[in-house]
Amino acid sequence: MRDEVYSSHHAHVVVGSDFEPIGGQRKRAFDLIFAAIALAVGSPFFTFAALMVKFTSRGPLFFRQERIGYGGRLFICYKFRTMVVDADVQLQRLLNEDALARAEWEACQKLSCDPRVTLGGQLLRLSSLDELPQLINVLRGDMSLVGPRPIVEEEIFRYREKFADYRRARPGITGSWQVSGRNDISFEERTELDRSYVRNWSFLGDIMIILRTIPAVLLSKGCY
Repeated sequence: MRDEVYSSHHAHVVVGSDFEPIGGQRKRAFDLIFAAIALAVGSPFFTFAALMVKFTSRGPLFFRQERIGYGGRLFICYKFRTMVVDADVQLQRLLNEDALARAEWEACQKLSCDPRVTLGGQLLRLSSLDELPQLINVLRGDMSLVGPRPIVEEEIFRYREKFADYRRARPGITGSWQVSGRNDISFEERTELDRSYVRNWSFLGDIMIILRTIPAVLLSKGCY
């Protein structure tokens, strides 16, 4: 299949590829089995997360956003909503008024203590329960359990030549950056971790990242 490129006002997104996602059918089979079991066993956590969203803020239950997936394809990524409904407007106002917040956002594309996050959203983020709906993305084939952090179009230019490695894998619910510091590492370090993951992928490596994710979540520090 020959690649197609289409333009947006943010970036050029590549659609289609001549290669199979890293890990092939073995990684995909593991994703399907694990995600199906996690959805069945984790239903009480889904209920708890949904109640936290509804009882602590007004707005929709889920946050939906276009992300860049395998081969450069766009897909809709699902999360439980953890921010106020006008989060984009509040972010722009904050970056215009707060130089420190602007510097942190430019370096990491995240804020360590984000004022847009709701009370319930803080708990969901600290426990990573907000990402449970991404198991649906895994079942659909948009994502993998382990892989690069799914990015938005605006972030492609920050990957530069590393985007070629990024697009070789399905984005992951967890990955190297989540177990290596999360908000404590720069965006440049994150892109390097993603490239290293793709170039050195192994099935055992995925298992180790999944096992390391549990204490990383339990020992989460700071605001998310």
